Amino acid sequence: MNSKQLFSYILPITKTIKSKHSGTLEITWHNGKKHLNSKNANYSYGSLQKILKIGIEQTELPKVKSVLVLGMGGGSVIETLRTDFEYNYPITAVEIDPVIIEIANAEFGISENENLQIHCIDAYQFVKQTTKQFDLIIIDLFIDLSVPDQFLSEAFWNEVLRLKSSKGDIIFNAAVKNGKHKSIQQLISYLRTKVYRVDLLENVNNTNTLLILKSL
Repeated sequence: MNSKQLFSYILPITKTIKSKHSGTLEITWHNGKKHLNSKNANYSYGSLQKILKIGIEQTELPKVKSVLVLGMGGGSVIETLRTDFEYNYPITAVEIDPVIIEIANAEFGISENENLQIHCIDAYQFVKQTTKQFDLIIIDLFIDLSVPDQFLSEAFWNEVLRLKSSKGDIIFNAAVKNGKHKSIQQLISYLRTKVYRVDLLENVNNTNTLLILKSL
């Protein structure tokens, strides 16, 4: 254990990095662990990691041979898949912010390899352009505390559904702020018309809403 880890049990140690996409980002050592945060939200390696782990536990991961992560952040969901679930199949990760991609590499050891491709592109553009299908799609597209409206739109979700394999699942980290409740309910209603089962998990880890989407 290094000196920063030890001292972080007494007081958090934080450094800030500016990003044009994400605003001020904070890399914080707290209680011996490093986190990536925005001004108001955990982006990676804190509560978010626990929330997405709960979502992954709702899937049949042993049957999953390919994963798409929309909104990589610092890569904590990749660490969860590799370490907690011993998942060794290919992962494709999409992250719009090159600063965050660099942080993921420099601070958390997340970098491309034979089983991890990282695309620095807007998630909406990626889903419109790619033709590959995936057995599990994890969507975690936040700016601070809010999911941008475009990622709650039917147009975006039509593209996402096109990328899901016939027996695949989708995990959507849907909201922190209650102001998105109506939009999320409209999205759930729309997805159910597409013959999908949508499980709504509210107040996950006392904060977030998760949608788990499965084919009927």
